[in-house]
Amino acid sequence: MYKRMIVVALAATLLSGCAATQVAISKRDLDVQTKMSDTVFLDPVGADKKTIFVQIRNTSDKPELSVHDEIVAALGAKGYQVLQDPDAAHYILQANILQVGKAAPSAIEAAMQQGYGVSAVGGLVLGSGVAYATGSGGRGIAAAGLIGAIAETVAGAAVKDVYFSMITDLQLKERMRGKGKASVSSRHNLRQGNSGSTQVAYDEESEYKSYQTRIGSTANKVNLEFEEALPELKKGLITSISGLF
Repeated sequence: MYKRMIVVALAATLLSGCAATQVAISKRDLDVQTKMSDTVFLDPVGADKKTIFVQIRNTSDKPELSVHDEIVAALGAKGYQVLQDPDAAHYILQANILQVGKAAPSAIEAAMQQGYGVSAVGGLVLGSGVAYATGSGGRGIAAAGLIGAIAETVAGAAVKDVYFSMITDLQLKERMRGKGKASVSSRHNLRQGNSGSTQVAYDEESEYKSYQTRIGSTANKVNLEFEEALPELKKGLITSISGLF
């Protein structure tokens, strides 16, 4: 009985160790990916219209995070002049960083599929583990299962498959050429406690065509720390935004 218990415990330990080792090897290098929820095409313009107003907001729980200056520099390198007056600019770029931090891959994917304006991701990534069968019956098997569980916990504590993400909503406005005007209509339901709501509607004309999209950047590595992930997440966001122009 005890021999069998030892064999099962050793097998469980090896399985846990193999799973942890596999994660450590396959995720040893930092992998950063950035994508947009929807493609945006802006009309090409002459040099005299390469003017833009930039407004970057951050409503995540990392208020110290800033990418404004880097985005302005990236746009300047492409020949765009950043203006302080939105009424004088040909383009208006508005961005809001919604979420920065740990998130499960499934939550990141859901946030990108939902697209602009929907709540960003939340939650933590669970540690990698391995499931195994030990058979049935006897205190020895129960003890072996306990030993295996401890081994798996130790292995999982030492090796974590960590994802960090940055989710940003982006709105672009492009001034219409000639005397063209855009018609804008909006309807909103404003909550009034638990008893009802107020409906608000407005219609107006605009000189701008508007586009909305969401940008998601992810960084993945075994035992990844936020300090290592953040510069690469920022770089992905900056490259994606400047790539629109």
